[in-house]
Amino acid sequence: MKIKDINFVLIQEQQIYVMIKEKLKEENAKAMIRGAFMGSGFVNNPEKEYHLEVDLKNQKNLEELVHILQQLGVYAKTFQCSIYIKEGEEISKFLALIGANKAVMQFEDIRIQKELRGKVNRLVNCETANLNKTINASIQQISAIKKLQKTGKFKKLEQKLKEIAILRLENPDMSLVELGKKLKQPLGKSGVNYRLKKIIEIAENCQ
Repeated sequence: MKIKDINFVLIQEQQIYVMIKEKLKEENAKAMIRGAFMGSGFVNNPEKEYHLEVDLKNQKNLEELVHILQQLGVYAKTFQCSIYIKEGEEISKFLALIGANKAVMQFEDIRIQKELRGKVNRLVNCETANLNKTINASIQQISAIKKLQKTGKFKKLEQKLKEIAILRLENPDMSLVELGKKLKQPLGKSGVNYRLKKIIEIAENCQ
């Protein structure tokens, strides 16, 4: 075997040794975290809130554990002699780190369902808010139109204002976009809104 080949083999062996050493170091770190959690840690039911906590005896152990977690890609906060995590994703990473694979799967199932419910609720709330806004605006618009009809001022309105006014009376729950599509010459949301505001303005100035 040539000297060049021998050097190559030695370099490979050194690299393998370093890799094994680093792997053992990582496994030892994981074992330390797992032991701390098994001894004095807990995780809440994620259906209620995300919270994982590990209580430690002193500040030195606390700092060491936080440092190890950071090195392994898990972010945790501290309070007195405890470390805690309140982010769902970080809790999932912690559980995976200590080898609690079954717990990770159960936790993730609940987390996904919880986040999905949250998104649905936000969408429903947004739709409800938009609907309420449309209804309140419609009530104001219809009130103005009826006032103009009662005072005889409605007949004096421009034809384009009369058209949108009649459409609003016939479709009190319809959005501005939908009203615009029903006009003889379709109009966008801003154009419909302008005409209805003009009607309200005329009604307010009507004696």
